[in-house]
Amino acid sequence: MRCVNAIRLLAIMGVMLGAVALPGTASAQVAVEFSVGFAPPPLPVYEQPICPGERYIWTPGYWAWDDDDQDYYWVPGTWVEAPEVGYLWTPGYWGWGGEAYVFHVGYWGPVVGFYGGIDYGWGYTGRGYYGGRWDHDHFYYNREVNHIDERVVRNVYNEHVENNVNITRVSYNGPNGGVNVRPTRQEEAAAHERHIAPVPVQNQHIQAARTNRELHASENRGKPPIAATARPAAFSGSGVVPARAGGNYNPPPNRGANNGNRGGTAANRPANENRPVNENRPSSNRSENTNPNRPPNASNRAETNNRPAYNHSNEVPRHTVPQAEPNANQKYQQQQEKLAQKQNQEHQKLQQQQEREHQQAQQQSANAARQQQIEQRHQQQTQQMEQRHEQQTQQMQQRQQPRQQAPPPRQNEEKKPH
Repeated sequence: MRCVNAIRLLAIMGVMLGAVALPGTASAQVAVEFSVGFAPPPLPVYEQPICPGERYIWTPGYWAWDDDDQDYYWVPGTWVEAPEVGYLWTPGYWGWGGEAYVFHVGYWGPVVGFYGGIDYGWGYTGRGYYGGRWDHDHFYYNREVNHIDERVVRNVYNEHVENNVNITRVSYNGPNGGVNVRPTRQEEAAAHERHIAPVPVQNQHIQAARTNRELHASENRGKPPIAATARPAAFSGSGVVPARAGGNYNPPPNRGANNGNRGGTAANRPANENRPVNENRPSSNRSENTNPNRPPNASNRAETNNRPAYNHSNEVPRHTVPQAEPNANQKYQQQQEKLAQKQNQEHQKLQQQQEREHQQAQQQSANAARQQQIEQRHQQQTQQMEQRHEQQTQQMQQRQQPRQQAPPPRQNEEKKPH
């Protein structure tokens, strides 16, 4: 695909940081996290769990991509508390990118933008959102499309919405059976509003779905047993809703493994643009790996066996030095701290350079091929930097190891005569 951990995906997991954007926000949705050679399954049919409380906004379920398994998996719909008053959720969506299907990551913003024309139901009809609205600092729910317990949530209203959730189950935008709609001027303008990446509980929700084998399309054939949840990552209990199949789904035998869509290759996939300056992860905490489509960071940076393949400098956690023990070598501790400081400065310099290049590409309205080239270069730069840093750390550790003492000279078994 984000490459699939790319046209990352781009997700854009990402969050392009504008000059006026706040930490954790982005000025525009760039686009994609993964690219895949075959279309996602139809959307399953399911009921919406009851809203757990005020300020929770429905985020519809969707098919995500597991690059390790080369398989789609279902991310259940769920209620998520809005990160700011006045913000609404723009769902992510799959769209045809010319050579592959690419995933555009969702985001929070003051206006609902383009989400491919996909009818996700529950107020997301393909254009805008009709499930609720903000009135000052209170969110009001449309009872026509939401399941509300008015003993818990009292801010409600009625507005009829044509609900085709059980009729139109197409899960992607584009030709060959997809939804053929393009963004309006208003939706294009919304893409340039200030955004907030998916919040941490959403990333936890995605990761929990990815690691649940029952949610993979090759296992459930398009009918996930957990279609929706009352709260993020709560995959058991009364708030869990199963699905009815939205259509027949038979995954390709190779599931994309042999058609150039494997993560780490450049063929047929858009590059990774889910950067903390883009819609898919917070930029304020570099030490936390929030990308649900990658394994967690190795705990020991000097070991390369479990080293994650970073696609962008913003994904790299800060270098830190373990707290020194009371009798530790102070000189060695200072050397470690100096090396970590130098490496973090290189992180920051590369990050700033890559962000400038992304902003220039946006301003010049670079096409998908050009964006892919940029992301591939950024991925290579980032991984080379990390390999170099690991080698530096290993070399320092090796120099610190005490030299083996030379064995004592063998004593003659017989003393020489005087």
